[in-house]
Amino acid sequence: MSDFKIEYLADKVFVHHWPKDTPVWNDSLQKELDTSINKNSKKKAITVTTNQIQIETYTFTSLQKIGISIPFFKDECTMIFEAQFEQVFAHIHITMKSNNFLDIFNQLISWKNNFYQ
Repeated sequence: MSDFKIEYLADKVFVHHWPKDTPVWNDSLQKELDTSINKNSKKKAITVTTNQIQIETYTFTSLQKIGISIPFFKDECTMIFEAQFEQVFAHIHITMKSNNFLDIFNQLISWKNNFYQ
């Protein structure tokens, strides 16, 4: 499974500084992420590979604390994780609501179980 890859479009992505005891982000990085991801209502391209997640042009590595769920009463899949982005650390929430959310959920669970036990 070394060539593992999932690609899908997310309806909503939120990236923020975390954990609190890591270096603070500069204002320009936060503004860039707010403009391109956090406050952008367009769907975002997500690519999940064995050891990284790409959101549009941003690559997140050193993945940890990965949670994948289907919220009660919602037809959507949510993934939350911590990662390193460039030289900073982040907490990322990814939500997708397409009609194949169960298929994406199952693929993400398989990825997590195979690579992040």
